Order: sequence, then structure tokens, then C-alpha cells
Amino acid sequence: MMNSRRVFTAFVLILTIIDASLAFDYSEAVDKSLLFFEAQRSGKLPGTQRVKWRDDSGLYDGYQQKVNLVGGYYDAGDHVKFGLPMAYSVTMLSWGAIEYGRSMMDLNQMGHVLNAIKWGTDYFIKAHSQPNVLWGQVGDGDSDHYCWERAEDMTTPRTAYKLDTEHPGSDLAGETAAAMAAAAIAFRPYNSSYSDLLLVHAKQLFWFADRFRGLFTDSIPSAKEFYTSSGYSDELLWAATWLYRATKDESYLRYVVDNAASMGGTGWAVKEFSWDNKYAGVQILLSKVLIDGDGSAYTTTLKQYQAKADCFACACQQKNAGYNAPLTPGGLLYLHEWNNMQYAASAAFLLAVYSDYLSAAKSVLKCPDANVQPQELLMFAKSQADYILGKNPKSMSYMVGYGQNYPIHVHHRGASIASISVLHSVVGCVQGFDAWYRRPEANPNVVHGGLVGGPDKNDNFEDDRSSYEQTEPTLSGTAPLVGLFSKLHSINSHYAAGPTPTKGQPNSYSHPKVAAKPYEKPGSPVEFFHTITDSWTVGRIAYYRHKVIIKNKSEKPITDLKLEIGNLSGALWGLSPTQNKNIYELPEWIKVIKPGSECSFVYVQGGPQAKVSVQSYH
Repeated sequence: MMNSRRVFTAFVLILTIIDASLAFDYSEAVDKSLLFFEAQRSGKLPGTQRVKWRDDSGLYDGYQQKVNLVGGYYDAGDHVKFGLPMAYSVTMLSWGAIEYGRSMMDLNQMGHVLNAIKWGTDYFIKAHSQPNVLWGQVGDGDSDHYCWERAEDMTTPRTAYKLDTEHPGSDLAGETAAAMAAAAIAFRPYNSSYSDLLLVHAKQLFWFADRFRGLFTDSIPSAKEFYTSSGYSDELLWAATWLYRATKDESYLRYVVDNAASMGGTGWAVKEFSWDNKYAGVQILLSKVLIDGDGSAYTTTLKQYQAKADCFACACQQKNAGYNAPLTPGGLLYLHEWNNMQYAASAAFLLAVYSDYLSAAKSVLKCPDANVQPQELLMFAKSQADYILGKNPKSMSYMVGYGQNYPIHVHHRGASIASISVLHSVVGCVQGFDAWYRRPEANPNVVHGGLVGGPDKNDNFEDDRSSYEQTEPTLSGTAPLVGLFSKLHSINSHYAAGPTPTKGQPNSYSHPKVAAKPYEKPGSPVEFFHTITDSWTVGRIAYYRHKVIIKNKSEKPITDLKLEIGNLSGALWGLSPTQNKNIYELPEWIKVIKPGSECSFVYVQGGPQAKVSVQSYH
């Protein structure tokens, strides 16, 4: 018989996730994330382009080398096409589509997701011009960074750099193979011939990466200052793992088993998952092979991989016997000073996926300090997503264009200069610095969906265009968010109405319908009706779900209503925080409360209810 306390704990965790998922509009976050990939496009833009401040650019990339390298993505706020982070981003987009495709279809976003993937893979097909040749970069970071100009006005050299048998790059070729294999899985239900083509390239690239080994930065030194690779063993394991998942060819599984120790797959216990370090991704993907029972002949080694996957997850949960991933005081994973937010985003996606794998197996995560339910992993992933979207000490959305308070001085050339459709004259290399980079005003274009570098280790953030460590968005930052937000949306859409107890099992929580209790501030045009709609107990603490209805009792419409909420110790949904402590305003979609009309918000906390009062209104 199942342990009732275990059932209760898991149910409370699910309920907490469900309540918390109502805090943000994850469907909007998915849409914004995909817009960022359109903003980063290089090449001839399609008629379906939604980001209208962009235009065609880089139309002669590869011309000097007599190869067509038009297309692909600009890496960040500059105009270099770096192969390694671009390939990683396509892998993450594809993985998101594989795991959470149903949610993406519910959101009517699958077409945009596949288009974003294909914009990258079409470029990789061009870049993989021969079986043992991969063009790994277009543009030079140093010369590019000397200029501040729109992509449409580029005057910097568009030098192309390649890998071949004499100039290997196993990390870059391996990641590109992984991207092609993952994309092949994502496209299989929709375009099988394209999927087959991607697999041909993936297999050739893996053979090239494995047969001719070396670091790509030794062959393309100009990339070293910007994307220094720590090694290539993880990318070889990563590529082989994705090829096994795409083909079910046991030779690829045997590769990751035979090389498990020598390449560090079962040796490295990591706290980071990123464009540079794929070990945690390999370990969690191979955990699924073990969980699904597909690798019975290799069970011993696969268990060793899963042990390292557990170590990563436990480190993020702060339950790994002291070897934990660092967190800011506000709860954000903090691994690097430069553009840290991308690492938090990748880890959050990976933990959401692992939570699903463990849940499907009805398994728990066994950490040195405590056992962790799969739902707790998902809660942590959600906490990172919510921090990104505004639940942080600065009440700042670090996704550009999401919410009401987000960075407006983003370190991004195209966003910071008036669109070519508005300012038709060329903005020169140095002119861009003088006229646009140093101006104190907000960027004229919003680069929707760009995940900026984010706050420092103390949750401090400076919205300054020159602070590229904090305000520059990257492909590798936004890519994992597409899948993560799709997952969180699926929780919201499936359970927003509240969970239903399983038949034959007792209800593990109570939800008394307390009579509505109106209260109001003397002379106020609104009254509040406070209702406790749910309650449950965790340990010795009783938690309550409070619903507050705001009703306009006056004969005039109310706008710009601001509320003061005191004694709030839990999470709140349905209101937007302002820059002033304890002061909240109605969400942007509620412009006015008409006479006799009402709206509502919800909060969850233990102990007494919060104190709600009117601060100001018009």
C-alpha cells in the first residue's frame, strides 16, 4: 500500500506548483522567446518575418571563400555567427519541441518553433559543405566589437572560418551533430524527408568530430576570447547520445558506454549545464534510457551516468552534502559573472525534463541530504523561470518585452539604433557609438524575448547599455526557455481549475469555502471581499489560498488603482508589483474598473491574512 504521507507530500507539491503557475502568463513568455530568434536572424528575411524593425543582412557571407553561408543567427548583441552557441541553441530548441511539443501545439506555436530550428539547421547544412568540412564562424569578434552599427549596415569583415581534417574542432562539430540529430527527431512527425537529411549530416559530423579530434578554438583562434571551450569529450558523448535517441542504433549507445570513464561521462559531477559543458545533459538523457529499460545490456554503466545526473540535480536543490550550486540571496542560480542568466535558464529546463523522467518512472531523487520528489525539481525549475519573469528582489523582468518593468537599455546594436525602415541613412561604425550607444534614452526597438545577462551575485542589476555582462541577450540564454515556459504553461492549462482527488483515495487537503467578508477603507470607491478558498498543511504550518475580489461601488470608472498590501509573506498572483515597497497595481490588461464591476487577485500564505487597502486611484 502506498505511503499516505508520501502521497500527501507529493499532492501538496503539485498543488503548490499549480498555484504558482498562475503567477505569470507563460504562453506570452513562449511567444516573446520565439520573437527573439526572429530578431537574431541573418540573411534574407522571409515574408512571414514578425520583427519588423529588422531587414536583410549578411547577404554575402561566405562569398570570399566561395561558399554560401547566408543565413543562421547572430549570436547576441553583435553580428558574429559563432557556431558553438548557435548549435547548442538549436539543440535546446529541438529538445524543447521533443519533450513539450503537445503544449507548443496547444499554444499554436509549433510552427514558429520548427521555423526557428530550421533557420539554424538550414544554415548548418550549408556550413557542412563536405563530409569533413564545417564552417564554424562568420565574422570576427574583435573587429565587430569596434563598431556599433545595425546588421543591415555592416562594414566589418565577414571572414569565414572552417574546420577540416587538418584544423579539427570536435567540440563544435560534435555540438552541430547533436543539433542535427535532435532537430531530426523534432521534424520527424512533420517532414520526414527533411528529418532524414538532417540525420545524414549528423552522422557525418559525428564521424568527423570523433575521427579528427581537437578543440575548435585551436583551429579558429578568433573565437577563443568569446567562447573558450573547456574540452570536447562532453560534446562527443552528447552527439552520440542524441544520435542514439534519433536512430536507436545501438552502436551509438555502445560508444557512450565504452567511453564513459575515459571521456568523463561517469566521472564528472557538475553543477553547470551550458553551451560549453554538456555532461549533465548527457547524464540525464542516458538516465532516460535506463528508466525506459532500453539499455539492459549496459545497465551498470547507465546507473553510473544516472548517479552523476542525480548529483547535478541535488546540487541545484542544495541537498548535495555541501557540493551545491551557488544561489543569490533571491534564489537565482549563480555560476558566472558574465551573462549568468543563461546558465540558470539551461539548468531550469534540464531539471524540468528530469522531473518528468523521474515522475514517469514513479521514482524519487535520492540526495545525500534528503530524498527529493520529482515535483520539487519542477518547483525549483519554476522558481528560476519566475525569477526571470519578475519574481525577484528588483521586481524586474529579465526577459526583454515581458511585463511592465524590463531592461530598456539593452546591449544590442540593432535594438539600440533606429530601424532602417525609419532611419534610411547608413549609421556608420563610429557614428553608432556617438549617436546611439552613449545616448541615455531607451532603445528605440524592443528586442522581445531576449534574456539579458541578469543581476550580480547579490541580485543587483544595472540597466546600462555599456554593462554588457548584465544587459546583453544571447541565443543560448533564450533557447532553453521556449521548452521551459511551454512545460509551465501545460501545468497552468491542465490544472488552473484546481486538482481533482483520485477516486478511491482520501482527499489529502481541505478547502473550506469561508464566507466572503467585505472590508473597505473609509471614503474609498472600492470594497474588498476576502475569501479563503483552499487550505492545506505542510508539517506543522497551515497554508491558505486567499481570493480577494475588488469591486467598484462608485458611480464612476476607476483607473490607475494602486493597492497597499501589508503582512504579505507568500506568493501573489493577479496584481503587478510597482517600484514602491508593498504597492501593487492592476495588470496591464485591466485598464479600468467600470461602476459595479469587479476583478480579483489571489495569494497563498501561512498565518493571518494580508492587509489590503487603497493607496491611490483616479
